Amino acid sequence: MVPGAAGWCCLVLWLPACVAAHVLSPGDIRYIFTATPAKDFGGIFHTRYEQIHLVPAEPPEACGELSNGFFIQDQIALVERGGCSFLSKTRVVQEHGGRAVIISDNAVDNDSFYVEMIQDSTQRTADIPALFLLGRDGYMIRRSLEQHGLPWAIISIPVNVTSIPTFELLQPPWTFW
Repeated sequence: MVPGAAGWCCLVLWLPACVAAHVLSPGDIRYIFTATPAKDFGGIFHTRYEQIHLVPAEPPEACGELSNGFFIQDQIALVERGGCSFLSKTRVVQEHGGRAVIISDNAVDNDSFYVEMIQDSTQRTADIPALFLLGRDGYMIRRSLEQHGLPWAIISIPVNVTSIPTFELLQPPWTFW
């Protein structure tokens, strides 16, 4: 969040080419999260998904075969940074039929620094959208799912935050500066 004339302004408005996702369930993390798209690989959202599952990948780094790949098919995967390239993670999710991948930073205390995801040197491509999520946000989503014993969150993505009045933006409380 960034201080503005009318109180707090959504950080989304200050980042180039951001995508916002609204977690609808579980209720304790019912916030609008900001993510940045990959710089030079991956697709774009051609459709707005009103209610789609955000499924944490198993294993979390998603560098190979996913034990829960069946649940990622036609959904969005939440994976952790580390272990392999951003592009490799995106391709793994795409190969499992995922519609998009959200890669959260593996630094769980990161609540303000967005990493620029770039292509690796393999010349491979990916067609699904790939987004980078702050580590604190990814951690809080995973923690909530574990606490509730849920296999996935339900989200709406992408969300046009420019049409939402600033006072109605449901930003996570840990992102206030």
